[in-house]
Amino acid sequence: MGIAERYQKVAAEVAEVTVTAGRAPEDVLLVAVSKTVGPDGVAAALEGGTRDFGENRPDQIVPKSQAFPEARWHFIGNIQSRRIPEIVAASSLIHSLYQLRHAEKIERAAAELGKVQDVLIEVNVSGEESKSGVAPADAAALVKACAALPHVRVRGLMTMAPAGDRAAARSAFAGLAALADEIRAELPEAEAVAFTELSMGMSDDWREAIPLGATIVRVGRAIFSESYQE
Repeated sequence: MGIAERYQKVAAEVAEVTVTAGRAPEDVLLVAVSKTVGPDGVAAALEGGTRDFGENRPDQIVPKSQAFPEARWHFIGNIQSRRIPEIVAASSLIHSLYQLRHAEKIERAAAELGKVQDVLIEVNVSGEESKSGVAPADAAALVKACAALPHVRVRGLMTMAPAGDRAAARSAFAGLAALADEIRAELPEAEAVAFTELSMGMSDDWREAIPLGATIVRVGRAIFSESYQE
């Protein structure tokens, strides 16, 4: 099975799980995390029907976004301050913002490009030291601080669940969804309307994330790795 076929298989499964959860198929966006493949892999996924790709390094998202401008590119990795102008130029959505100083640099870069940069606030719901993200207790303050930046638009939250523990993943996803509800209730109406996204769930745990409210799942290995086994 090639990349195009694997993408179609995962997309069909995402739609099925979404409908089973009582939601419309279009309620969940599947982002193909293409960090392990080159241009040929991206082209194959495009042939399979995907239009949204995720990358975690500027060195990858910049050339790929230039080579495939018809796709939407999501930056999902750790933000390097000095690379922010490149990230902003290439990204439709940045999933991994958790520092105000980076938000301020995104503001300046987006203003220079004449765009409003959509972002998600990364939250370390599980509290693991190995994971980045703002603490849940500090997330609302960061969202509100970003609201003062006219070229930054906070669209929601993102988290990464503990690996290899589906019960812990469900707990993390439920925690993120509850936090998003709390924050949304405190936002002015115009900001609350835009604050709709929950990016949570990857190859091994997206099935846990969708019933708990995920609107974006980030899947790499299940699409691009021939050896991926559930």
